[in-house]
Amino acid sequence: MGKRLLEVQDLKTHFIREKSVVKAIDGVSFYVDENETLGLVGESGSGKSISSLSILRLVPKPGRVVGGRIIFEGQDLLALSEKQMRELRGRAISMILQDPMTSLNPVFNVGDQIGESIATHFKVKGADLLARVVEMLRLVKIPSPETRVSAYPHQMSGGMKQRIAGAISISCRPRLLIADEPTTSLDVTIQQQYLNLLLDIQKRENLALIFITHDLGIVAKMCHRVVVMYAGHVVEKGDVREIFYHSLHPYTRALLNSVPKMEEKVKRLYNIEGQPPSLLNLPPGCNFLPRCTEKTGKCSSEEYPPEVEVSPNHIVRCWQHV
Repeated sequence: MGKRLLEVQDLKTHFIREKSVVKAIDGVSFYVDENETLGLVGESGSGKSISSLSILRLVPKPGRVVGGRIIFEGQDLLALSEKQMRELRGRAISMILQDPMTSLNPVFNVGDQIGESIATHFKVKGADLLARVVEMLRLVKIPSPETRVSAYPHQMSGGMKQRIAGAISISCRPRLLIADEPTTSLDVTIQQQYLNLLLDIQKRENLALIFITHDLGIVAKMCHRVVVMYAGHVVEKGDVREIFYHSLHPYTRALLNSVPKMEEKVKRLYNIEGQPPSLLNLPPGCNFLPRCTEKTGKCSSEEYPPEVEVSPNHIVRCWQHV
């Protein structure tokens, strides 16, 4: 990989209410190198999307980052002014939102929506702006881009809307692209095409990519390293092959066991018993303890397990490995 591009250090993002504090992110650390793809995985509510919104400083109120550092190309994003962040968003770090059906504005044509960011950051307009927009449509393989530039979102299929969302996110040639479950609304065939498109764009544009997903199959195809999150914490992280073949945390193994295997015939698919804990009422110690099938006497500690580096680039937070 290339040199270090982004480093998140002990990030804490809390939603502070009058009588309660929701610790959506509580001490998360990871990094992304140039031209690398990092996968963030975990159940809904584990903190994947809030981590990405924290990087862009777009956490909705009453949430706010209360601790940690976010170092991007040598500067701490949490120390920048809002004006400096506006200049950075889209141009240096960009994001593909979860649902293109709602992230695209129905009253503006796709050319206007792609061109807005280009015009803002590069001060181009008229024929030059139109040419850049058409170039972006061509890059994401939209057919007849000269015609489609004036089309509205409702005139496009789900797959094409997803490509338009991608075109908006890369229109200013960012260094880092965050893709938040970009294939959720796509069928399997279109999903495969879209993933191949992202890989192609990453190679051509020299992008670093953070890929947020529930699908471990996508992680295996797309990512170099993976971060497994649970209830606002990172429970395991490392190279994809290491995590897939030598996973150490019971939650990581449970996620992998939940993936159906075509060669195995079973009467009942594997599932993780119970539900993720409420972030308003987290259990003491390891948050996964109430659902863990491998717990031992060590696990009754009321402290959260520390990070343990079990091998180069493989870190786990589990009392069994302390």
